Amino acid sequence: MRLSPRLGRIALFSAALIWGSSFFVMKDAVSGVPVFLLLAFRFTVGCGLLSVVFWQKWKKCSRRLLFHGLVVGVLLFAAYTAQTYGLKETTPGKNAFLTAVYCVLVPFVNWLLLRRRPSRWNWIAAVMCLGGIGLVSLDGSLTMNRGDALTLLGGVFYALHLVAVSRYGEEDDAVLLTTVQFGASALCCWLCHGLFETMPVFPENAWVELIYLAVFATTIALLLQNVGQSVTPAAQASILLSLESVFGVLFSVICYGETVTPRLVLGFLLIFLAVVASETQFSFIKRNCAQNIKI
Repeated sequence: MRLSPRLGRIALFSAALIWGSSFFVMKDAVSGVPVFLLLAFRFTVGCGLLSVVFWQKWKKCSRRLLFHGLVVGVLLFAAYTAQTYGLKETTPGKNAFLTAVYCVLVPFVNWLLLRRRPSRWNWIAAVMCLGGIGLVSLDGSLTMNRGDALTLLGGVFYALHLVAVSRYGEEDDAVLLTTVQFGASALCCWLCHGLFETMPVFPENAWVELIYLAVFATTIALLLQNVGQSVTPAAQASILLSLESVFGVLFSVICYGETVTPRLVLGFLLIFLAVVASETQFSFIKRNCAQNIKI
């Protein structure tokens, strides 16, 4: 049975809400669990759950899909690694908004790799985003701390990952591609954990956080996104998903105690508007104005 548009919007809103809440959960989790071990657990559970739920889809698996899954899995591993190490040295709210710049970067990655020129709105969004990044990250001496820099690097890898998924998604089953990429990411994380980390003594609440991140913030949120996007226009879907960064700040203020200054608010607003401009070109405003004029 096909989902209704209303339920589709609820699914996308729920995905953004879950992902927004995951920033402060991750911040707490990485204080007691090594980064690679945390990510390995998250991706392994995600791969396992999708493999079990959609086991019949494995009949469609091919060598080409496995290769594509390996490529996007390595990019996802790089993105999460940079973002999570960045989170160790910055606040959840800043991590959420600085990660969101990948939405603005995607058109320029497409230009570099696929020769698809960015639109005028993409350039406007890029300028707005740079201004927002400056307000959020640069201190009085115009320098950026390592956490913010790593988060931005994660945003670059997320943009590369999104372009790769978009390219391969035209040829491969989306669920299988997601499952294989989780498996590839998990393998990279387990290898790095074995090489660079030691097994810690887990804090009492660590398992609760790990299960939440693996089951809800990885598997369920991704399924909600896939289902919601299938019945929601791209412009509406982009706006709803971009709320992830807003929820990230909200949860950080409520649960982590992050202080939001007027300068940060202005920077967050610029980045959010840049994401909306790049993804939608404010088409929803123009459409509403046109409808009002007709009325």
